[in-house]
Amino acid sequence: MSGSRTDAGGTGARDAVPDTADDRDEAAVTARLDRVEDPELARSIVELDYVGTIEIDDDRVRVTFTLPTAWCSPAFAWMMAVDARDEVEDLEWVREARVELHDHMHAEEITTGVNAGDTFGETFPDADGGVAEVRATIADKARVSRQREAIEALLAAGVDPVQIVDLDRGDVSLDGDDAHVALDGLSVVVDREPVADYLGRAEASGHVTTDDDTLFLTPEGEPIPADQLALVQKRSRLADVNMGGQGAVCDALHRARHGPNGPGESGDPTA
Repeated sequence: MSGSRTDAGGTGARDAVPDTADDRDEAAVTARLDRVEDPELARSIVELDYVGTIEIDDDRVRVTFTLPTAWCSPAFAWMMAVDARDEVEDLEWVREARVELHDHMHAEEITTGVNAGDTFGETFPDADGGVAEVRATIADKARVSRQREAIEALLAAGVDPVQIVDLDRGDVSLDGDDAHVALDGLSVVVDREPVADYLGRAEASGHVTTDDDTLFLTPEGEPIPADQLALVQKRSRLADVNMGGQGAVCDALHRARHGPNGPGESGDPTA
């Protein structure tokens, strides 16, 4: 496989994607790319229509992608390119994946550096900080955003705020479409999606990694006093609105630049 994979990986918030040696098609590659997120928006680059072309030549794959504007953060663009390369190369049948960024002010540097297996610092020696710090900040922002929906699901199921702030990771288990929450010998069942999504973000942020870790935290990573839960929910809602607003702006810019059908129709010169 190409590169040394020296930059940190993605969020790990999505479920594993099964694949077999026979899945040598665009759908298998797309499924992998669907695991790659715009780090600022916490949404898939497939969902956001960033992916342009996918070319398969036996055990080699070439992927092109474009971003909403030519001046999107180089660190964010780098992370998406590295994550796309790693996800595609994790397919059993892929020996080498080449990921190309198009229509960006640093497209050439990012494409060359990522496919050579260089680090962000090697490619941008004058940058202030590396992608690891950016990943950590973005991962925590996503944790706070997703926490609100998970807590809302528990409140709707009748779980008391005092019980919510006392929960540990080990008190929650996922089973099929449900999430089971253990409360003083009882089990409350809620929808899996908001809880599972939060757990993935909380684990990726490094805050909730063992069964003994407190499940829900303040934006600063501290336990939540029961009488402050409503305030923390308000702060989480603001984080969620902020990410949603950024997503709407990026989507509008992307469609204005590439048209309603994405870069494969008008913005990717190789499509």
